[in-house]
Amino acid sequence: MKYRMLGSTGLMVSEISFGTIPILQGNIPVLPNYYNLDETQALTVMEYAYKLGCNLYDTAIVPEYGDAEIKLGKFANFIGRNRIIISDKARFFSGSEMYQAVEISCKNLGTTPDLYFVHQVDANHEDEVFGPKGALDALVQLKTEGKIRYVGIATHYYDILLRGAKDDRVDVLQGSGNLLERGMLERIQKEPLFHKKGFLVNKIYAAGLLPAKFSVQTLIDFVLSYPISSALIGLGTKAQVNAAMCQKFHTAKSKIPSFAEVLSVLEKEYTPIPCDRCQRCVCPFGTEIHTIFRQYQYFYLGKDFWALKKLSLGIAESARHCRECVLMPCIDACPYKIRIPQKMQEVELLVQNYNPLFGS
Repeated sequence: MKYRMLGSTGLMVSEISFGTIPILQGNIPVLPNYYNLDETQALTVMEYAYKLGCNLYDTAIVPEYGDAEIKLGKFANFIGRNRIIISDKARFFSGSEMYQAVEISCKNLGTTPDLYFVHQVDANHEDEVFGPKGALDALVQLKTEGKIRYVGIATHYYDILLRGAKDDRVDVLQGSGNLLERGMLERIQKEPLFHKKGFLVNKIYAAGLLPAKFSVQTLIDFVLSYPISSALIGLGTKAQVNAAMCQKFHTAKSKIPSFAEVLSVLEKEYTPIPCDRCQRCVCPFGTEIHTIFRQYQYFYLGKDFWALKKLSLGIAESARHCRECVLMPCIDACPYKIRIPQKMQEVELLVQNYNPLFGS
């Protein structure tokens, strides 16, 4: 295992970090049936990763990650609290709610977390989070009180990550990226402001879909080729820990597939949309074009039910807006010059063909 500096925190973190969603126990339909670990099994998997050099473990509050937070606390006590770095997060945006969430996390963990993130910040809550008496101010107060060590923002949106990179209150950022959805990583690499912050990258496997098309080594090599701190991977079995931690990643001999090469692999099964989720395609109607295209890709990569459910919520309105749009600024902004209105109609047709309840 190799280690990298976590921004300006002074912490050295393992290049591969342990995501704890798979160690929770309970009825979680989105997880494969080989998960659902009890406490003993969970601690065994976490210890196995530790013995391979992992020192960063990421979790979230009980309403989001079930009992994973509690299990991580027990593991920290078992292995020795000072031997690992605990990253925690909560999806609360007001200062008062975030403050209470952290206090509950401390009780669940039986200790104070090292990193604490405002989780899944989006445009609807961004100003509340960053504004006076928002979640960010609460985390700063908690840091002052010694209940957390470092403050973080976790989001899937580049503009919010950039806002966090500009904010002196923020120590660490967490965003998503992978071999297919590489657009944000490309932008982050070119923006010097990000280089001063610790940066964790999640969705390395694209919700578990990409290992069926590319080797785990290729997927991790790709992410570690960027100036990030750690690749965060959800792990629920020893075999998965082995795959993620027992290889030499990001060496001089590493061959990173280009975006065109990735698309050519996917073209063997379907016609992919050449979108890398760079998020430059701002829609005047507010449509998250990159999110719709992501759901389209995931439909063909194996998450068909999830993708249809998500797409059915708004694709009709989004496609209608595309038909009505005259200026089409999204096309000018797209580096791949995707015919976005045309693709939006294709996605709408996909939903109509596969979802008999669509539009009823």
